[in-house]
Amino acid sequence: MVDFFTSRIAAFKYALAGWWYVIRTQRNAWVHAAASIMVISISIWLQINITEWLFIIIAIAFVWTAEFINTALEVVVDLATKEQHPLARAGKDVGAAAVMIASLTSMIIGVLVLGPKLWDKLFQ
Repeated sequence: MVDFFTSRIAAFKYALAGWWYVIRTQRNAWVHAAASIMVISISIWLQINITEWLFIIIAIAFVWTAEFINTALEVVVDLATKEQHPLARAGKDVGAAAVMIASLTSMIIGVLVLGPKLWDKLFQ
């Protein structure tokens, strides 16, 4: 039983180390962090309901997950080769496209969920 808890604590530490690596090394992570804080702040201000919170939280998690997977992909490709191989480039480009799709989808969700309430709050 002690081994189970020890291994869970170690796994949590590894996950935090990965999170810190992304924050420390990826410029776009700072953009995602700023956007996440802004969206959460606006959501609090607008007093969105629980269903709307679910959409906002899932959208934020979707972007962060894509960014973390993209970073992992980039690190593994860089480890595997230092040459400018077309497949290495394609792998990195596909990872970046995943982040772009997640970001655009999240922006659409944000506009659909927050847009009408924000419009009402600002212009009525």
